[in-house]
Amino acid sequence: SNGLRMSSGIQIKPKTAVQKNKASSPLPRSPESAIKPQSKPSDKLNPKTIDPFGVHSRPPSAFAAIYAKGGIPCRLVHGSVKHRLQWECRPETVPFDPLLVTLAEGLRETKHPYTFVSKEGFKELLLVEGATEKAIPLLPRLVPVLKATLAHSDDEVFGRGLDALVQLSAVVGPSLNDHLKHLLTNLSRRLMDKKCREKINVALQKLEQYGGKVS
Repeated sequence: SNGLRMSSGIQIKPKTAVQKNKASSPLPRSPESAIKPQSKPSDKLNPKTIDPFGVHSRPPSAFAAIYAKGGIPCRLVHGSVKHRLQWECRPETVPFDPLLVTLAEGLRETKHPYTFVSKEGFKELLLVEGATEKAIPLLPRLVPVLKATLAHSDDEVFGRGLDALVQLSAVVGPSLNDHLKHLLTNLSRRLMDKKCREKINVALQKLEQYGGKVS
């Protein structure tokens, strides 16, 4: 228990039990430090504010971007029973090029209201007077878009593409026959699916009806 004397003459005494308890006791923390969680080194490497796979980081599709900029001259009107489209001008006055192709591209959308606007817009535009003469020159651009829609894995997207194909066939008639070979492959793949088989068979019958014996 005697103090230890060093060569410099300084006397160092061993710590008592009270002094050891004071040294080992933690320092009092402020309320902020008690509530605020301590950041981990991994937070700097993986910041939660950056999510490359998040919804907000995905760029909008071409159709959604055009729709947001007012490039689609019709809007969805919510009704008490069913929805409808409201055109900013008469559909007969709207140029088919490029609107019909743009609406066809929108058939691959999976979010509302793009799904409704593209489907109903494509249908109503083909019902205007003179639609046949306006749609036939666009077939080389419409068919690849419809082909991509029919190849989509989503059943609803495929159904919209199939309906659009039948609607187009009813308008252009035999003019679509030369392009059918590009579309039948995707239809034959879906024939294995029982959910789509009946609808595809009905569509093929209508394509034969509108295209004539050559189809």
